[in-house]
Amino acid sequence: MERRTLLTGFAAIGAVTLIGCGGEDEKPGPTRTPSTPTPTTTRTSAGVNPRIASTVATGLNVPWEIVFLAGGDALVSQRDEGSIVRISTTGEVTKVGDVDGASGRPGGEGGLLGLALAPDDESTLFAFVTTDSDNRVVRLTLDGDSLGEQEPILTGIAIGSRHHGGRILFDGEGNLFVSTGDAGDGALSQDKGSLNGKILRITQDGKAAPDNPFDNHTWSYGHRNIEGLAFDTDGRLWATEFGERSADELNLIERGKNYGWPEAEGRSDNSDFVNPKVTWGTDECSPAGLAITRSTAFLGALQGECLFGVRLDGQEVGKPRAYFGGEHGRIRTVVTAPDGALWVGTSNTDGRGDPRKNDDRIFRVTL
Repeated sequence: MERRTLLTGFAAIGAVTLIGCGGEDEKPGPTRTPSTPTPTTTRTSAGVNPRIASTVATGLNVPWEIVFLAGGDALVSQRDEGSIVRISTTGEVTKVGDVDGASGRPGGEGGLLGLALAPDDESTLFAFVTTDSDNRVVRLTLDGDSLGEQEPILTGIAIGSRHHGGRILFDGEGNLFVSTGDAGDGALSQDKGSLNGKILRITQDGKAAPDNPFDNHTWSYGHRNIEGLAFDTDGRLWATEFGERSADELNLIERGKNYGWPEAEGRSDNSDFVNPKVTWGTDECSPAGLAITRSTAFLGALQGECLFGVRLDGQEVGKPRAYFGGEHGRIRTVVTAPDGALWVGTSNTDGRGDPRKNDDRIFRVTL
C-alpha cells in the first residue's frame, strides 16, 4: 500500500498557526490545557477576523447540520436523538419531529446527519439517516411546524461502527451531492459501483443524476470519510475528509476523479490520484463541517477543538489559521447564515467530548 508522505506537522503548504488544536477518526483526544492564554480571535492577513458575537442556542444534542428557512429560522438535526429542532430568529428552540428509523449511537458516528432543503420549496426537506440496517437518504415533508410524510429515496449504503459520511448538498441543477464513508472497509472506496467511500450525485428521487461520470450514482471515489461539503463562489465543490494515520484533508472535488483511499492518504506521487489542497496531522484536526464565505474555507475541527480558516484564491490555498482553540471543545458544524455570519456548533455531547454546562451550543460568529 502506498502512503502519501506527510511532512512533520503539516504537509503540502507549510506550517499552520495553531491555537490549542489537535484529529480523530473520530476518536477522543486528551484534555489539553494551553500553556499560555488563548486569544478569542486571530486576525488573518486577508482581514477575516472571526469573533463570537453571541450564543444562538444551548442544550442541544450533537447538532450535526443547520439549514435556514427564508424567514431566518433554522432547522437543526440532532444526531443521537434522531430529531430536528427549529431555532427561531429570537433563539427559541422547538422540536419539529423525529426522523423514522434514525439510530444514533452515543460515542459512535451514525444517526441523523445531513439536511438539505429543496430549492425553492421549503415544504420538502432531505436528510441523511443511519438506521439499524443501512445509511440512507430520505425525503421529508414539512407540515407547518412538524414533520409529515417520510420517504426513503436512496437506501443500502453500507454501515459499520464508523465512517458514515452524511453530508448532503444541492447543486445548481437541483441534484443532491451525498458524501458517504467507507463503513470501515476501504476496498469499497475503490469500487466505483459501491455506494460507500464516495461523493454521490443523485436526483430528488434518489436515482443517478444525468451526466454522472460512470453512469451510476458515483461522482468521485477513493474517499475514507467526508463530513463536509461546500461550494465556493465559482461553483467548485470542496470537501473535508478524515485521515487514518497520517493526514486529514481539504480536497477540491473533480468529476470522476480518484482521491486515493485506501491506497494513499495525504499527498501521493501516483498520478492516478488527486492530491489534497491542505493536509493536517490526524491528531491536529479531524475536519467535519465546512462553509465557504469571504474567499475563505471555514471548517470545524473535532479533535483539534477549533475552527480552521483557509484562504482560497481560485484553486489555490493559503496557510490554515486556527480560531477559538480549546475554548469551546469539539467543533463540528459550520454554516453560513443569511446575514453572512457563521453559525458554529459544538459536539461535546457525542460521547467523545467533555460536555460543559449547557452543551451542546451554537454560536454566531461574525467575520
